[in-house]
Amino acid sequence: MADLVTMTALSILIAGFLVGVVVGLTGMGGGALMTPALLFLGVGEAATVVTADLTAAAVYKTGGAIVHKREGSPNMQLAKWLMIGSIPMALLGPHLVAWFTDDVDQLNHVLVICIGFALLLAAATYALRLYVNLLRVRSGTHVHDDDPTIRVVPTLLVGMLGGLLVGITSVGSGSVIMIALLMLYPGLSAVKLVGTDLVQAVPLVMAAAISNIALHGIDWAILVPLILGSVPGTLLGAALAPRVPQSIIRRGIVVVLTMSGVALLDKSGWAPLGKDETHPFLIAGVGLAVLVVLPIVWGFIRKSQGLPMFGSPTIAQLEDPDFEPGLVGMKRADS
Repeated sequence: MADLVTMTALSILIAGFLVGVVVGLTGMGGGALMTPALLFLGVGEAATVVTADLTAAAVYKTGGAIVHKREGSPNMQLAKWLMIGSIPMALLGPHLVAWFTDDVDQLNHVLVICIGFALLLAAATYALRLYVNLLRVRSGTHVHDDDPTIRVVPTLLVGMLGGLLVGITSVGSGSVIMIALLMLYPGLSAVKLVGTDLVQAVPLVMAAAISNIALHGIDWAILVPLILGSVPGTLLGAALAPRVPQSIIRRGIVVVLTMSGVALLDKSGWAPLGKDETHPFLIAGVGLAVLVVLPIVWGFIRKSQGLPMFGSPTIAQLEDPDFEPGLVGMKRADS
């Protein structure tokens, strides 16, 4: 039994370290990768895993938020309105799920389905982010505005949706809210987007963690190795970030998110995928389709905007809100 506990702790620590590296490299993928990784390792029920993941995220995201705050990168007014919307919903979300049933197995079933759909939503928001940036590049109307007029009602609604999603699944604080900010405030620079999202995410995940702990307790056997792995992993990823192509990593994340989402829905017995057996070939096929087919679809989308199917602006350029296309390149694309 002691050997089993030791191996389980080691596997959690390694998973936390690897996901932490990805978070440090890209600024995304914390809950969206950590939660399914722990579920696939089989270290606990969905509610236990979500609680541990949120608690660990509150620790390692706090350090990043402090750094951004010291550098003056967050828009604190924007972060304030996001928090006003997200914190109450993060506290309420776990209780909404618990009210469905007091049966542990049924609760686990509901949570796994919710997490599966949340992962697919996170992958879709990444694709949407690229499309929004493509339209921005083509319009040529992008104007920097790091102190925009706050659109209170839409910002509150974004915070509420993000808080509910994070409170239930632990997924969304670094993906869904980010794309919503990009659409609501397109003038924000990259550093402002990341800083604002990270600062509002800390009290958000803390509130979600508190609510989940109150309902489900905390499993220290999961939490301790998770923190021990994720914190140094995040620091290492942040140090390596300038040397690693972000576009390749983030496209890899989309493939993993999509496959993980489908795999969790499959594991939960979601009706369209059947209840009697898993479908590994379907999951592999989905991953292959995302890897091979989506670039072709993206090429046709570029073509519909008057751009060549491949070439500049590249994915890396489109991921940078500060990218401004050169006049020569745009004229060539229009010809």
